Amino acid sequence: MASEVDTAPLVGRADLVTTVRRALLDDVAQGQTAAVFLTGESGVGKTRLLREVGARLRDAGALVLTGSCLDIGDASPLHPLLQALRRLDAELTGSHARTSSSVRGLLRMFAEETAGPDGAGALLERVSRGLHLIAEGRQLVLVLDDLQWVDRSTRQLLLYLLAGLGDLQLSVLAAVRAESLQGAHPLRRVLTELRRLRTVRVLDLAPLDRAGTDRLAAAVVGRELAPEAAELMWQRSGGNPFVVEELARDLRDGRPGLSDTLREIFLARVDALPQHAHAVVHAVAAGVEPVEHWLLASVTRLPEEELIEAVRAAVAHRLLVSADDGYRLRHRLVAEVLAHELLPAERAALHRRYAEALTAVPADLHQARLAHHWRLAGEPARALPAAMAAAREAERLHGWAEAHRHWSVALHLAASPGVGPLDVDRPTLLGHAAEAAHHCGEHARALALLEELSAADPAACALHIRRARYLAAAGRSAPAEAEYQHALEAADCTPRQRATAAAHLAELLLHLGRYADAGQRAREALELSAAVEGSTSEVVLASSALGFSEAYLEDPDAGLAVMRRALETAERSGRPEDVACAYLHLAELLTGPLNVLEEGVVVARRGAERVAELGLGRTYETRLLAIATNGLFRVGQWAEAEKVVAAALRHRPSGADAVELLLARCRLWVGYGDVEAADRDLDAVATVLAGGGARHVIPLLTLRAGLAMWQGRHDLARQAVQRGLTESRSDDVGILAALVWHGLRAEAEAHASRTVAVDPTAVRRLREVADRVARKSEHAARPVRDVVDGFLALCAAEVSRLERSDPELWARSVTQWDRRHHPYPAAYSRLRQAEALLARRSRSANAATLLRQAYEVAQGLGAVPLTSEIRTLAGRARVSLEDRPATGGPVAAADGDELAALTAREREVLAAVAEGLTNREIGQRLFISERTIGVHVSHIFDKLHVRTRVQASAIFLRNRSR
Repeated sequence: MASEVDTAPLVGRADLVTTVRRALLDDVAQGQTAAVFLTGESGVGKTRLLREVGARLRDAGALVLTGSCLDIGDASPLHPLLQALRRLDAELTGSHARTSSSVRGLLRMFAEETAGPDGAGALLERVSRGLHLIAEGRQLVLVLDDLQWVDRSTRQLLLYLLAGLGDLQLSVLAAVRAESLQGAHPLRRVLTELRRLRTVRVLDLAPLDRAGTDRLAAAVVGRELAPEAAELMWQRSGGNPFVVEELARDLRDGRPGLSDTLREIFLARVDALPQHAHAVVHAVAAGVEPVEHWLLASVTRLPEEELIEAVRAAVAHRLLVSADDGYRLRHRLVAEVLAHELLPAERAALHRRYAEALTAVPADLHQARLAHHWRLAGEPARALPAAMAAAREAERLHGWAEAHRHWSVALHLAASPGVGPLDVDRPTLLGHAAEAAHHCGEHARALALLEELSAADPAACALHIRRARYLAAAGRSAPAEAEYQHALEAADCTPRQRATAAAHLAELLLHLGRYADAGQRAREALELSAAVEGSTSEVVLASSALGFSEAYLEDPDAGLAVMRRALETAERSGRPEDVACAYLHLAELLTGPLNVLEEGVVVARRGAERVAELGLGRTYETRLLAIATNGLFRVGQWAEAEKVVAAALRHRPSGADAVELLLARCRLWVGYGDVEAADRDLDAVATVLAGGGARHVIPLLTLRAGLAMWQGRHDLARQAVQRGLTESRSDDVGILAALVWHGLRAEAEAHASRTVAVDPTAVRRLREVADRVARKSEHAARPVRDVVDGFLALCAAEVSRLERSDPELWARSVTQWDRRHHPYPAAYSRLRQAEALLARRSRSANAATLLRQAYEVAQGLGAVPLTSEIRTLAGRARVSLEDRPATGGPVAAADGDELAALTAREREVLAAVAEGLTNREIGQRLFISERTIGVHVSHIFDKLHVRTRVQASAIFLRNRSR
């Protein structure tokens, strides 16, 4: 049944309609995505604007899909997309057979989707491919109303598609009720994340101004209002178009005696309805919109003709809106007003009729609404099965957040008075709720539910294994290890459970850097798995841990072979977490101890793509991208590393996954000298890392020390290093060697600055630890020894700075790091070698060459503190770091490209500068801090030899046109 066409004109929005159309269609380059989110108070005209813009986009040739979000918290996953596809399918005619086939194919995919532990990423990819087929090369516009009620799965889909991951020419237009985005509303975080994308705009739809209010009221009434009436209209409405229209109609129809409040306006309007229309409005107000015609008929129990007449009356009185998918209140404020007008028994009866009608027409998509209505009808025993069915449906579509909410509702309902014996017991409900919370990253909630489960079901071994998994995911390694030990010692532990516990414990020990212990546990797990049928997951985990241990401690080639076989086994089994773990450990070994950086980065990024397909984007993909970031940092590709970090942060990781990524990003911040950003990340890591092991704690403290030294706070650097030396339960001599270097460097910096006295005891202890590291590394594999030797060379050279810096020791360090293709420590070593040569007043030409080489590398990396030190020393020694032309103009490359000296990231920043963007706007676009953008701009000015943004922009535009 079609609704009446809005007769009131669209006042004061013409420019906005043009702006939105241009943003979603005209200004979208080929292959890009765009979005406009309209926010505003209730009644401000968001839905009307969606219709107007949607119609114009459709007239321009775009394919427009329109859907709305449900107004209950436990909405069905991807409901607005499913609704939009069904609408499109109903609209298509025989001349659109190909599009209709694609639409129905995507709908079948949803219906046939099977539940899996972590298949959300794969589902998003399939949805993207299905939409691509439906679009058939046209611009696809997804119009979503009431986005404040959006389910988590749809939020993830929007982030996925708008980030450009879906290979789809897509625009999104959505309306959000501003007053709903309060506190920790999840959509606030999504909008904050999306604002960083250049092609995403969030527009606040303000109320009409006084002139617009007067025009709208005059259009509805049919004449200009008298000054007193116009003033009263403005004061009562505040410019809200909906209220203006309501008040103007009352005035036009001779009902000036209505009260001044919206409640009285709405109640008067409802009271003026015929009896059956009155019942229809109350029924729709109690329902979950849209309320389908058949459902409204069942609830109101009106004959068809009387129902249609009643709906017509409600539409004519501007209280209901009719569409193909059902009925909605013209404004949800009506429901808020009417909720207080019914007796509790009347409200319960309405919800009971809704539930009975939905029960008579079983469908998976009805389960969430069914649970909602039975609960409000005061029937918890009947709401419980529906809540459980809705949870299982959400799990089938990998909507773990929705599943968690449904299971939580089920737990509440099961404890309600009057609920008799259940088909499922409370421990089972607790188990489902805990596992769903674990999968959606709600680690604290998962652990709390597990504690309650332990009181109800004291099965020791299974409980210890599950608690250990949750603790490890939350970054609490020490209690997780203890839980795995308890599981192995439990009397009720079956052979399979022992194999599982041993394999997971081996992997945990690997993450803690205890490679010998990990290898021992891995061998034990493999022995246990050999006696258990179907233990592929345990074999993969144990083999990966064993291969890493052997590669680090004994034979790299043999260990790598074991790990590659584990990856092949995981791929054959197809279990997502097995594949992810195998990729993770292989990439980690290559980029870390074995120093095969290029291959390690390739493996990490390939693995990230693979696990994203398997639905593990928030967890394992994040970790793999963190590994890729570390590898790129070491080979000097810092700009690319920034991009990888930005991509990983879209998943908003938590727990141990967040620790890996934040540490990787913090290395960049320390290198760039972004103190504020580095401090923020380090504080976040320290908060998450309760109970963490040396493998994370030592890098954390090493970064603390490095940051403190760039700030000239050498005493704080010393404290951080001394704390790190207490972490002794790690076989990773590489991270310990890096910590010792930072400690000796802090003492050398204190000696050079004379701001803090050198601590002889600390120096002696650090030298002892360095000797111990050297001896311990003799038992490690050759690649591991090579990396440790590089740090030990730095340690020896730093010790020489405490007396008279030895240029030969620094030359050895330069050689070590050049051989390993680590440009940053090599540049630092060149700086110190030049400093030592100049202090001895010998070979000043060699010192100048070293300073220029170090400066070139530091500039290319964007390493601001290192660059500053090089400049300071060069200034004192009167060394020119680069030859400038006499004219003071920019240095052009041989091919005439004045931008040749800029890095890829600096070119991106310069392009944005040329667009006229501020540093803050550039940072939001490129996902980096405003301060870091300032650093890049400073480097650009230096390299181009300019002083203003206008001069830099002119050079960019001149070279872009070549």
